[in-house]
Formats: sequence, C-alpha cells, structure tokens
Amino acid sequence: MTNNLIILLHGVGSNGGDLMHLGDIWREMLPGAVLAAPDAPFAFDAGETGRQWFSVAGVTAQNRGGRIVAARTAFDATLRDVIDRHGFSQTPGRVALAGFSQGGIMALDALASGRWPLAVVAFSARLATPDPLAPATGSAALLVHGEDDRIIPARESEAAAERLDREGVETELFIEPGLDHTISPEGVMKAADFLARRFGTHAYA
Repeated sequence: MTNNLIILLHGVGSNGGDLMHLGDIWREMLPGAVLAAPDAPFAFDAGETGRQWFSVAGVTAQNRGGRIVAARTAFDATLRDVIDRHGFSQTPGRVALAGFSQGGIMALDALASGRWPLAVVAFSARLATPDPLAPATGSAALLVHGEDDRIIPARESEAAAERLDREGVETELFIEPGLDHTISPEGVMKAADFLARRFGTHAYA
C-alpha cells in the first residue's frame, strides 16, 4: 500500500527525469513510498531544454531572496498538482521534499516559510529565505553537502542548520569529505534513513 510521497526537485538547467535514479533506489529502500519528480515551471535562462525554479541570470546574494519569494506561487502550484494527483492533499504529513541545488533551495524555503509542514532533504543547497522564518511545528530537515562543493559552498548548509535550529526545526547536517557539487551514494543512504524515520518505517538497504 502506498502511504508516503517523496517529491524530487531537480537543480537549475535540469529536469525531473534527471533525479529519478533516486526514485529507483528509494523505491526499493522505502516500502510504501511513491516517488514523483516534476519539471520546474520555468525555462532555463540559457535557452537550452532544461528547466529552473527561478532565474539565475544576474542573481546575487542581495536579490536571491526576492527571486525565491517571487517563485513561490508557481512552485506551490507544482507541488499541489503532484500532491493532488497522488492523493495526499489531506495528509501533508506523509509528504516529503528532496531537492538538489536549486531544488533544495526551494524545498528549504517551503519548510522555512511555514507554507508546507513537511520533512525536507536538501542536497548541496542553501537557505536563502528572507527573515523572519516561520516553520511549522514538527518540521524536520536533513542537509547534505559536499565539503569540496565549488558551486554552493558547504558553509551554506552549516549556516542553514544554525538558522533552522534556532527556529525549532529538527535539523540534521551531514558534510561529506572530498565531495563536490553532486549526490553521493552515502548521501542517498543517509537521506533514506532520515525519510524512513520521519515516515515511521524502516529503510531496507
């Protein structure tokens, strides 16, 4: 019986299909879970076939938060469509987000803003949500980051963990030595264990 939903959120310039290898792995490890990987709503700035959750053209630390806020309407509509289609609209506590890079940024924003009361796994991401944060009670996050990430430095996940901890979010942080901007097998396993604990199930290796 399907009783949990994990929504995979891809990085900039990619698409949902690029993360479905995680779905293939987690489907075996997390019995009762269904995996969905929607495409982001916006075309990639570079004019290629990829998608993005918000524009990165000319993005800076100063304007990134505003872009994330502006992207919430389309992002939330995408989530609602996936959740409704899979029959979880009445059970949001059985939904989790797992995002890589820009997908992780949007997943953390969904949690930190309090719009979605759920569990989040963020790979190689940052928490760029403007203050004040207002996460829902019972929210939880796992932050996974490569120590040698040259795209988004690992200190971004460290800073995110501190901000979320202060707001009462149950936060776990895993910095993987020697890893660049990618998802490793060890990160996949740690995420499966985190999701199993949040869903009250057991992860099968």
